Amino acid sequence: MMAYDVTLIFDDRPGELARLGEVAGAAGVNIDGFAAFTGEGKGVVHVLVADDRLDTLRDALTQAGMSIADEREVFVVTVADEPGALGEVTRRLADANVNIDLAYTTFGGVRMVFSTDDVRLAREALDG
Repeated sequence: MMAYDVTLIFDDRPGELARLGEVAGAAGVNIDGFAAFTGEGKGVVHVLVADDRLDTLRDALTQAGMSIADEREVFVVTVADEPGALGEVTRRLADANVNIDLAYTTFGGVRMVFSTDDVRLAREALDG
């Protein structure tokens, strides 16, 4: 099965990532992985979605007024959860002269990493 990375650009303000998750969820689209970054007042979010859900996600985002900045086919590689796994896989790609321009992890062990300007408040919100 093919996978696609969908890139969205938001204003950097509370609730935009939640809105993305709500729109995708309401459309029945499972987000298989994501990466989110901020800079210069904008948030850039990369969302991993199965190819058979891409059209549904695109339609749902459009209806919600969220425009897609880019979408592209990507490949997902299963790697061992052990030291050196990243180096081994990326070395093989480098040796094949493959330049990686985007990389992030997927959900699996379901560990999510968030950065925020108020870690204490974020912890309280999730613990409560």
